[in-house]
Amino acid sequence: MRLIYAGVLDLRTDEAYYWSWSKESVLSFLDHPPAIAWLIRFGTAIFGDTTTGVRFSGIVAMLVTQLLLADIVRRVTHDMRAVIFAVLMPEAALYYGLLMAKVAPDTAMIPFAVAMLWSLVRLHESGNPRWWLAAGLFAGLALLSKFTAIMLLPAVAAFVLVPDWRRRWLLSSYPWRAALIAVIVFSPVLIWNAQHDWASFRFQFVRAVADRQFSLRTVGEFIGMQFGLVGFVLLPVVLFGVTLTAWRGYRTREPVAILLSTAVLVPFLYFLWKSLTLRVGDTWPMFLWPAGFAATAINLVMLSKEGVSERMIKSTFRWARVAVVSGIGFVVGVFFYYLAAPWNLIGRTDPVGAEAGYEQVVVRAREQLRATGATWIATSDYRTYAMLRWHFNGQVPVVQINERGRFQGFRDPGMDLIKDHPGLYVGREPDHRLPLWNLTTAKRQPLERVERIWRGTVMDTYALEKLTGWTPELAPPPDSPLFRWRVLAGVLERDAVAS
Repeated sequence: MRLIYAGVLDLRTDEAYYWSWSKESVLSFLDHPPAIAWLIRFGTAIFGDTTTGVRFSGIVAMLVTQLLLADIVRRVTHDMRAVIFAVLMPEAALYYGLLMAKVAPDTAMIPFAVAMLWSLVRLHESGNPRWWLAAGLFAGLALLSKFTAIMLLPAVAAFVLVPDWRRRWLLSSYPWRAALIAVIVFSPVLIWNAQHDWASFRFQFVRAVADRQFSLRTVGEFIGMQFGLVGFVLLPVVLFGVTLTAWRGYRTREPVAILLSTAVLVPFLYFLWKSLTLRVGDTWPMFLWPAGFAATAINLVMLSKEGVSERMIKSTFRWARVAVVSGIGFVVGVFFYYLAAPWNLIGRTDPVGAEAGYEQVVVRAREQLRATGATWIATSDYRTYAMLRWHFNGQVPVVQINERGRFQGFRDPGMDLIKDHPGLYVGREPDHRLPLWNLTTAKRQPLERVERIWRGTVMDTYALEKLTGWTPELAPPPDSPLFRWRVLAGVLERDAVAS
């Protein structure tokens, strides 16, 4: 199903954006570290610039994650039932059962983060300190995929400090060697940021501390999203299993239980707190639940070893089975809805439909390029830029004229076809009315409006305009409004729309 999904469904805008990164030769990017671009380049080297090629790394990441979870649970429990549950629970969660085929920095980070946890489980099992070095390597790779990997640090700290072995590891050089390895692996991001005024770190810090008002709506969205993406039955089952694992681990100072439960609870509670004032992205919590699946599978076995009543053990296994069966059924239903159903049941808020139908815009853009003699395309938001670059794939230069901080170090898009040539502006309304146009000498001639439609619903409207008398500046000064990203500039999206 994931392979079919990867090959048939159009890329979403973020996926096309990350694909555009894979065509560049830079150490890192403003939005995220570079691992996702490298993995996409690996997939497209095998399958070409196809949706399967772009998403291939997500397919592999899911398989690797499941194998690691199975081995963690096998080593802790030596119980095949628990191993099977550990493999099936990700399949029963929409996050992983289907959406691991949607490539994102999170899908790159997940197998590395789980591999770090697996290395620490091997450390506990064998007592061999060299497993610290493997953990450091995978931690560095996880950070090289997405900054949120740092949220696993409290779990590692608790794994070291709470059990009785804390003195051994605090006096050992191996944890510090592991930290050094992680920093070395992460060094491309550090080097890029040192060369670019620490732009990635400043951007993430601004997003983390931005002052926003309390909102019950964003809390409800976060909780509802976790029910939908983890599972309406599976989410309570996992939270129950993780909570019991945490209680058992901290009560008995058991290292693996402490590691797995803390790896879930600390990030989950942080995102729950942030949701009080901020809309949490759909993929942000994606990295924490695999540890929860392992903890839940282990808990199924540990209950029978703790003198818990037979009734509670049977009830726990029954709910786990219901969660897996109902979750897989839901994933299959969503798969057929997007690949075979003709309806749009959610309207403009549909997460796939909201980013589908760009072919309609591309067809009209091609027609206007021929009619006007334009030789390049301008956009003013990264989503439109990414989708146009994906569909034209080098046939026509595509330039986002603003937010140039996103494109530091990128190659020449084709200035010989841009300079002193007419261009075609393709902008999502109302972005075509942004005041940034007042900073240019461009003469704009309105051509037409194009609706992007998915299953009968208008998702967006785009303005097409002919541009003359202006050449975009690819590297404006950092204090220019054409360089700054809106969030970095302190301007929220709603303010930009209002303007």
